[in-house]
Amino acid sequence: MIFDKEGTTTIVFQEKTSLETFLDNLNKGYPKIKHDNIIVNLFSFSKLTAGDVLEFLEISNTHRNSNKSFVLVSNKVAYDEIPEEINLVPTIQEAKDIIEMEEIERDLGI
Repeated sequence: MIFDKEGTTTIVFQEKTSLETFLDNLNKGYPKIKHDNIIVNLFSFSKLTAGDVLEFLEISNTHRNSNKSFVLVSNKVAYDEIPEEINLVPTIQEAKDIIEMEEIERDLGI
């Protein structure tokens, strides 16, 4: 698992692994990054379904409840196929933009 820290944001990705292993490694590494905004890069998965994305719901809710952003990045699943609780965008730049907007909202108390 690779953690690429940029300021208060950490981008997480891993090459050549199953989704189950990726989730397991993310949960194990989570204590190291729990104070950062998190972008999970899922581009290494050639086949990804809405059901696969739902596997991230629990860690996403936990992280967002601690007032931090959690954004998944993949262009394999349409954002309208998943619940609103999960942030899913097609590019890393859009993930960074969402985090920036959410930080502004938190600063303003929205």
